[in-house]
Amino acid sequence: MDNANLQTQIDALNGKLDIILEEIEHQRRHRREMEDLKDDLMRVAHDLYHTAVEELEEIHDEVSTGDIAYLGKKLLRNVNNLTSAFEQLENVRDFVEDFAPISRQLSLDLMRQLHEMDRKGYFEFMREFMRMTDNIVTSFTVEDVKNLGDNVVTILNTVKNLTQPDMLQAINNALHVYKKLDITVEGDVSMMKLLREVNSPEVRRGLAFMTQFLKNLAETQETRPNVPTTIQQN
Repeated sequence: MDNANLQTQIDALNGKLDIILEEIEHQRRHRREMEDLKDDLMRVAHDLYHTAVEELEEIHDEVSTGDIAYLGKKLLRNVNNLTSAFEQLENVRDFVEDFAPISRQLSLDLMRQLHEMDRKGYFEFMREFMRMTDNIVTSFTVEDVKNLGDNVVTILNTVKNLTQPDMLQAINNALHVYKKLDITVEGDVSMMKLLREVNSPEVRRGLAFMTQFLKNLAETQETRPNVPTTIQQN
């Protein structure tokens, strides 16, 4: 029984010894890793030091220690401003990321709209309109455009009167009659024949119409202001 207890105690001691040895080995590995890290950091720090020395050597004439100290103080005094600026940049980045899908959809919609406009001929119409405008600019002088501006009211009133239903009907009737005219003058026409034609009812009505038209036109010009009269009555 004593041997059994002794063996149990020996096993317990062996287990504790194993734990101690494992911990010692862990500590040894950790120490070795730390030494390796220290060596790596020392090499990096050594390289950084030499690099910094070389870089500072190039600018030592332009920068002094006081300038670096002033910059450091400036940065420290504006830590809150720098933090706010970084936050604004982060907000802008978040906005760009959120807006990216919308911008892609807008681009697709714009491309579809431009394609539809091109299919309907909008761009071709604009090109022809620009060509027409170019012809107008090259065909008229500045003085012509000025005169057009001075008389645009009169032109618009004339167009307005021409587009009235009764005026359009009268013009249409005149064109209809003109297309049906088939006038041929054969041989010499004597004065007696002309006088006989003048005595016909149709010619008299035509002359009466022309006389009344010219009379009304003269009365209209007399009532219009700033219209010079060049015809003298005897």
